[in-house]
Amino acid sequence: MKFAHPSATPWRASIALQLNDLTLPRRLPVAPLSLPRRLPVAPESTLSRESHTGLPQRPPTIPPAVRIPAPAGPASPASAHGPRTAAGAHLPGLERFNTAAHSAVTAALLSCCGSRRWARRVAAHRPYPDLGSLLAAADEAGYDLSTTDLDEALAAESSSGLHPTAPAAAHTALRAAHAAYEASFGHAFVICLDGFHSDEHPDQVLAGIRSRLANDPDEERVVAAEELRRLARARLAHVVAGRPGDP
Repeated sequence: MKFAHPSATPWRASIALQLNDLTLPRRLPVAPLSLPRRLPVAPESTLSRESHTGLPQRPPTIPPAVRIPAPAGPASPASAHGPRTAAGAHLPGLERFNTAAHSAVTAALLSCCGSRRWARRVAAHRPYPDLGSLLAAADEAGYDLSTTDLDEALAAESSSGLHPTAPAAAHTALRAAHAAYEASFGHAFVICLDGFHSDEHPDQVLAGIRSRLANDPDEERVVAAEELRRLARARLAHVVAGRPGDP
């Protein structure tokens, strides 16, 4: 997840205010402050069956997937060229995805989700007749992540920063928020911001971290798994559509 340089500045004042309110987990050597309780987790994030304790439950049927629009704003420089195959070629288009070498497709899939089992499952079911079928298969594999698979996928994620030209106060606030979250849960903060304008991303991340810091570890694991599934789906849609970059 990477943030483009916003074209407007209203969120900067909000970030400066949130920096003053940000609290660190009780395990850190600072005086704890009370945090607002988060809203109840959405029904689709409930615990799964016994074989996948702590992960979102797969619904009985997966509704037909729809194309996810590209995120507003340009992709960050680090991801401007998107995932590449072993030979260095891009993987745009469903036909290219269906016919490329297994190693190349697996590499592209691992850029969407860091679970090797997830990538192997999605690659093994090629060819896909349409984008909706591909995204439904990605969702299915995401719902079936085991505890080990989820740990592997979360370990592959990193906490993204702001554009270098963002105000120093914004960078400080975001670093402090990520540090507080990682100290509490042991992995990077994962959130899918597809559908939000780039100007809204910093505030959404800070608000999300503050809200989710109130979760206990098991509850947060369910939320993180669902956000990871949504993020993998959005990334995959962008890769196949030839518009790579972090949603």
